[in-house]
Amino acid sequence: MENKEYGSIIGSSQAPYLNELARRNVLLTKAYAVSHPSLPNYLALTGGSTFGIGSDCTQCNVRGKNIVDELVAHDISWKAYMQSMPRPCDKSAYAGAFPNDYAKKHDPFMYYNDVRNRPKRCDKIVPFTQFSKDLKSGLPRFAWITPNECKDMHSCSVRTGDTWLKKQVPKILPALGANGILVVVFDEGSTDAACCSLGTGGGHVVTIIAGPGAKASTKIGAAADHYSLLRLIEDAWGLKRLRHAADSSTPTIEGWRA
Repeated sequence: MENKEYGSIIGSSQAPYLNELARRNVLLTKAYAVSHPSLPNYLALTGGSTFGIGSDCTQCNVRGKNIVDELVAHDISWKAYMQSMPRPCDKSAYAGAFPNDYAKKHDPFMYYNDVRNRPKRCDKIVPFTQFSKDLKSGLPRFAWITPNECKDMHSCSVRTGDTWLKKQVPKILPALGANGILVVVFDEGSTDAACCSLGTGGGHVVTIIAGPGAKASTKIGAAADHYSLLRLIEDAWGLKRLRHAADSSTPTIEGWRA
């Protein structure tokens, strides 16, 4: 989700579903983005670094290992679902010709050279229209979903995004198996608040861990950031921690497992 500070969501009457999801599952009360604007945070979540990028550039590219490399090396199935993406593996600098549409800056996978330039990998970056079919036939072990610029609250209201989540999340949770999790995370907030020594600070953001593998009705008050969340994913599968996800100064998210 996009561009909302923690206090704009938790306790807000405009986000009844997210607040219910937070109450019933794991809520990180002190989770922080690492930077502004959007793209550096998406790269932090998938590569363990902002790679020196401080803008929402559409022509910039990233070399180096990322979460896809780790998943492929360990034979872990994956797919990225992008709402309103024009077509699978769209390599254009399409940044939304129409309001509230797909934006490349919210699709980190298209920035990595070894994903974008390898057809077998790039073809796994697909429009969200494919998600319902995969939900019925069986989701990959790692699934990433980016809503479009309206449903992610970037260009539309908090209530619009909350209503979209209320429609989608209950479909996903039963498909996660005995110990799967669903993480709802905002890329950045509206302030420069930060928890850790890295980054410039991207705001205090909502992060919720739901699903069979997560504890019920739990609040985690320890500080965490996007590098912590990448570490959580890597540790769950025994993957090598990438870049800042491996730093001793990066907090580990603990106490979330069911």
